[in-house]
Amino acid sequence: MPVELNAVLLAAGQGKRMKSSLPKVLHPLAGLPLIEHCLRAVSGVTDRQPVVVVGHGAEPVQAAVAERARCVLQQPQLGTAHALRAAEPLLAAQPGLLLVTYGDMPLLTSATLQRLVDLQRANSGPISMLTVIMDDPHGFGRILRGTDGSVQAIVEEAQASPEILAIHELNVGVYCFDSAWLWQQLPNIQISPKGEYYLTDIVAIAVAQSLKISALTVADAEETLGINTRVHLAEAEAVLRRRINQRWMLAGVSILDPQTTYIDADVEIGADSRILPGCHLLGSTVVGAGCQLGPNTVLASSRLGDGCVVSASWLENCDLPKGARIGPYAYLKNHHPGRPVQL
Repeated sequence: MPVELNAVLLAAGQGKRMKSSLPKVLHPLAGLPLIEHCLRAVSGVTDRQPVVVVGHGAEPVQAAVAERARCVLQQPQLGTAHALRAAEPLLAAQPGLLLVTYGDMPLLTSATLQRLVDLQRANSGPISMLTVIMDDPHGFGRILRGTDGSVQAIVEEAQASPEILAIHELNVGVYCFDSAWLWQQLPNIQISPKGEYYLTDIVAIAVAQSLKISALTVADAEETLGINTRVHLAEAEAVLRRRINQRWMLAGVSILDPQTTYIDADVEIGADSRILPGCHLLGSTVVGAGCQLGPNTVLASSRLGDGCVVSASWLENCDLPKGARIGPYAYLKNHHPGRPVQL
């Protein structure tokens, strides 16, 4: 019988470095809020409704996740371990495993999370964690492993010796726990000199109990990008754009210049369609088979039948019949979505 799996997404941070009135996890990325990408990744490994820990901007974040998750409030916000304890009333009685990830890591895939869960299912100890190897490890906690490959410690950079600073394996901060052990041990985490409770300290507790901590090194370091600034947001957008474009090309869509083609996450495109440079396919756009788009065309939440040709034009909320030809230099906006545009 499969071990039950619950999931928690930590999304209470203020995101000061975004310099925005919008909560960090609601900033758009490939047409969706950051946190939506994270929820979708988690939904690929468990069918149980995840718990999202909210704090800063709690109301709009709750509204954004709607029925996708159960939300709990962290107030005040005293670190990652403190945030996880906010989920305890909902999950402490749930047996099995607990996956802990974040609402600002939109590039983590379901496949990587599944490998982490599988690692913990095979682990005799209470923790499996993600790590990453980076050429520039500046600012990250280093991973110390034992001769058997298990994690022996996470050493923060400020406390690291020159020998430890030379280590390039870093803590990602994503974990899969034995639930019963975790809820029993979380109260033992001590407050830091900064007045916060850090989840990384749970590793030292397990080591002190001579329990095995397994680690999975993420093959693609891009997956571990956390969004803290708008620079990071742009970096993540570039990664997602590449992933989305590659997926459609492998599905039979020709994209002449992927570098200048922008396709949102929920767009659908039929086989044998051809996308010329400078196109933006946004929102819930659906493109039929055998269409030609561009150059320099924007489709925003529009539906195109098979064989449509749209060149150098902007269409918004439009519904085009099979074989329609638009442009160049047309601007069509349908103020009554769901009704076909009269051509």
